[in-house]
Amino acid sequence: MNSEIKNKVYLTNSASVSAAGLNNDELFNNITQSITGIEQKTNYFQDTSPAIGLIKSVNTFYENLYIQIEEILAKSNLDNFSNTILIIGSSVGGMNSTENTLIKTNDYSKIQPHLHNINGISFLIEERFTFKDSISFSTACTSSGNAIGYAHELLSKGIYENALVIGIDQISQTTVGGFLSLGVLSSNPCKPFDTNRDGMNVAEGIACLLLQSTANKECVEICSVGYSSDAYHMTHPQPDGLGAQKSMSNALENACLLPKDIRYINAHGTGTQANDEAEANAIASIFGKDVYVSSTKSITGHTLGAASALEVVICSLVLAKQMIPTSTALDKQENLDITITKENISTNIQYVMSNSFAFGGNNCSIVLGFVQ
Repeated sequence: MNSEIKNKVYLTNSASVSAAGLNNDELFNNITQSITGIEQKTNYFQDTSPAIGLIKSVNTFYENLYIQIEEILAKSNLDNFSNTILIIGSSVGGMNSTENTLIKTNDYSKIQPHLHNINGISFLIEERFTFKDSISFSTACTSSGNAIGYAHELLSKGIYENALVIGIDQISQTTVGGFLSLGVLSSNPCKPFDTNRDGMNVAEGIACLLLQSTANKECVEICSVGYSSDAYHMTHPQPDGLGAQKSMSNALENACLLPKDIRYINAHGTGTQANDEAEANAIASIFGKDVYVSSTKSITGHTLGAASALEVVICSLVLAKQMIPTSTALDKQENLDITITKENISTNIQYVMSNSFAFGGNNCSIVLGFVQ
């Protein structure tokens, strides 16, 4: 097929579970009602009490994953996934499973390497469901964003008609310890873009998205994905936000849209000093005050490799409900050159953007559109 031929790509079905809710409706309600799922935890390391987002469910983590996949299939126009590609986006893969094995047995020989790595998640899924093929992405906090981008490319070129994208990360002691060592974890729900922000909240989450080349009545369009890779620093973004600016500009160009067409941006907005400064500068340079901005991580926490997929689900709900959500925990806005929401706003919304930025300057911006 001619690589220049572009088919439209639709998000026809989605499901999610996170600290902010056990389904999409709970998730959006808690965001709009400012009900956070972030709580202090003291059971990871001594003398620390970081605020973390854990899923509160009677089901195990992977039971919740299987339930979501079954829900997606039941609500779809598919009989099975035999003609569908499975695309996983995860930052840590099966690290928590490895930790649990060590805690229980204190025996390294009991570790199963094929369940530890990123592909371990697809291995478990494909034990229960049959897919035509699978691939996994691990690019830190843009993992599921890059997974969505890959699915978008496959479907837009007509290589596949269906892709199940799963953004997934489970909290482990290694994860918490890593971010503690960077000094970026807060003991309270994070305050993105606030002058007094003091860090982020690591969290776990699962978001499943069925992308298809055929629309249905409840779908939204995945219009484009924009990338950049600035490699400014191993963990810090460029302070002026040039990397983030480039990914957003690329997303707009790929969607054939102008900045004025975007009504809402779901910001990466982690609540760290470096990230929020850079992202606010980038948004201001492209959009000025002409777009509503909020971060939902004060409710969901930062679900790491799952964040892009979870926030695309949130953006799809923004379009479906025609409501821009409030920013929770914002008291004193630092950058006054952007418009951060302080209440829920019902308005006509045609296009929205979701930002995800990762270590090493790996940046991803996704544009979604309302389908009439």
